[in-house]
Amino acid sequence: MEVQDLYQAASRAIQPRKPMTVSEWADQNRILSSKSSALPGKWVTARNPMLREPMDCMSASSPVREMVVILPIQFGKSEIETNVLGYTMCEDPCPIMVVLPGEVSLDKFINQKMNPLLEDTPACEEALTTTASRNSSNTRGFKDFAGGQLYLEHAGNDKRIKGTTAKLLLVDEFDSVASSLPTGDDPDAMMDGRTSAFPATSKRASVGTPQIVGLSRLEAKYEDSDQRQYHVPCPHCDHRFPLTWESFTWAVGVDGKVTRAWVTCPECGADIDEHHKDRMVDAGHWVPRHPHRKLRGYRANFLYYRFALGPRWAQMAQAWLDAQGDLAKLKTFVNDRRAEAWEDPAMRAVKHNAIADRAEPYRLRHAPLGVVIVTAGVDTQDNRLAVQIVGWGKGMAFWVLDYIELMGDPADDAVWVSLTELLNQPIAHDCGATLRVEAVAIDMGGHRTEAVKNYVRQRLTRRPMAIYGAVHNNAPVLGKGKMADVDWRGRNDKRGVMTHQVGTVAIKHWLFGRLSTDADRAADQRLTHFSDELDASYFTGLVSETYNPGKNRFEKRRGARNEPLDTWDYAYAATHHQELRLHRWSGADWQRAAERLLARAGTADHSAARTGTPASPGKPSPAPRRAAAPAPSSFASEDWSSRL
Repeated sequence: MEVQDLYQAASRAIQPRKPMTVSEWADQNRILSSKSSALPGKWVTARNPMLREPMDCMSASSPVREMVVILPIQFGKSEIETNVLGYTMCEDPCPIMVVLPGEVSLDKFINQKMNPLLEDTPACEEALTTTASRNSSNTRGFKDFAGGQLYLEHAGNDKRIKGTTAKLLLVDEFDSVASSLPTGDDPDAMMDGRTSAFPATSKRASVGTPQIVGLSRLEAKYEDSDQRQYHVPCPHCDHRFPLTWESFTWAVGVDGKVTRAWVTCPECGADIDEHHKDRMVDAGHWVPRHPHRKLRGYRANFLYYRFALGPRWAQMAQAWLDAQGDLAKLKTFVNDRRAEAWEDPAMRAVKHNAIADRAEPYRLRHAPLGVVIVTAGVDTQDNRLAVQIVGWGKGMAFWVLDYIELMGDPADDAVWVSLTELLNQPIAHDCGATLRVEAVAIDMGGHRTEAVKNYVRQRLTRRPMAIYGAVHNNAPVLGKGKMADVDWRGRNDKRGVMTHQVGTVAIKHWLFGRLSTDADRAADQRLTHFSDELDASYFTGLVSETYNPGKNRFEKRRGARNEPLDTWDYAYAATHHQELRLHRWSGADWQRAAERLLARAGTADHSAARTGTPASPGKPSPAPRRAAAPAPSSFASEDWSSRL
């Protein structure tokens, strides 16, 4: 060997390693297994160029610290994670943690992605075997490799997640991970804690498809990101635009089947058929909507599927048509194919601003015409009592009469004194009579259970009930009472406090159904009524939860306070008290209640005429009425003004 050759060999040995990106490493080293890929063999990023930039964000030379990726199913989300894992093990070894939603998904990831990567990609096998021969601690969920360690965890084992430190953190199906945490921890804060030991060099990726509008953590992270979409050129005018659901169109034949599907260019209006798709994607690039934001966000949908690597556009249009009328199929299509968060159509009409726009000009703590019975609901917090007073009329129409928060620890008597004064204060009615709160349901969940039971035991208000939320989603609105006290012999004390379970899922379905149908009704036909004196935060709190069909329960939206909703639920539960049972009232029952209220109004007017005092607080004394005035023929609000 000549001297020059020796010098060249020595220089190659000591020269710094040329920086590589994740996509470059994958093109050079990654071998796809037939166990997990439809195209086994050498990895080629050019087959799906949309994955290149998201993968390269996780390269050691990239300044990106965190990214969120929202893609449809079978688009390559797992391949991004797998390539990042292989690259990090070989080129930038460090502690790595992969978090998946549950044990089943963890096993699938290990069997279909992790093990084939380590077995079929020689570079990864070499990185692993450098320490495997002298380290017997490697397991299915833990790998020790040269310069780093790999931890694979699932959300159901939060203790192991909290006890792990990582420089690279990959969270697969982030929405499902967030909902699977058994401790109720904030998933973002928990994941931030895993990488806090590497404040300047850590990297994190949250990948998946969003689930429910208002609950989706993945959707919220994307909204906080630079919101990148993949822009492709129009083959007719070269205008660049993202392929969106709004631009997607199809034609249906006489047999109801989709015959053609296409995308419309927003610039020239030309129809773009699917055979242009691959060339458009090859010439496309990611464009940020907010380039100044540090968090990277990538989003695409089924319109970007490559030929032979996903369903055709016409198939997707047909799947959408076939799903109409089936909410479960619609949700699956929206989540998995459009890569969007699902919103139940029934919930769209109950937006807080839409309900606030329907607020009516009546005073709080004053019952409008139509109200004949009043109940209340109380939510117990550690530092306050939230109280809602609701008036009820024919057909279970309701008027929110007040919402107030009484500050004070329920462990102290002072806040209960305030509650007693509030609930026992008469409520003036527009007819001149006064109403009292006929029943109150008080939540005994949380940390002040004994304080609630003690208050109910004293019976300082009419029909107090200690309640708690039912575990089962199909529980009735108000369950049968159970004795909670025992006497000195250890037997149930029949004079003690009774506790009732409340089916909050059934109540919320009833409420949101009413709010939804009222959106299309004229103002004089609505069954739900809210005062325009209510604070804006009340309306936000009233619709602070959304229905999750996957779990058959309502879940609180991110950042919302749900006391207005909870207290309304409890006020509705109070109408089911065994001595009231307003939901069982017939038209005749409501008629008799209206007549009794009219009779009280007439008596109050005669008394006021004799004494010269006003019939109701804060109002001038009306003209005297006869005590035996005929009752209205039907209890409808329009009858009151003509009869009184």
